[in-house]
Amino acid sequence: MWDARGHTRVEIYFLNGDKGMKDWLYVMFIERGKTYNKINKAVVERHVENIRKLDDNGKLELCGVFRGYPGVAGMLVLKTGSYEEAEEICKTEPLVAEGYATYKLHSLQVGNRENNYLL
Repeated sequence: MWDARGHTRVEIYFLNGDKGMKDWLYVMFIERGKTYNKINKAVVERHVENIRKLDDNGKLELCGVFRGYPGVAGMLVLKTGSYEEAEEICKTEPLVAEGYATYKLHSLQVGNRENNYLL
């Protein structure tokens, strides 16, 4: 499926074992922009503060950096009510908002014991 801007949008869900509701996780891949090598300590501190705020507000499932994937700096796995909400978070990420990085946003279906690994 494609969104209005031509980006891949795969919407999949996993079942919440307690509620039987459809829940979504959204994966933000942070890609290095042309000015990524100009990031300084203040930029990193704003980025980390944003991650802290997302975590405090229950919007962050996990995050981390990549090694060995040229151009990809890291990812945030977001817990939001919609793709659109996740996209707003992506746009306000300091690395993106300040022009150091771009992003790609994908939906993730989680397989686990509770949903029989998506069988």
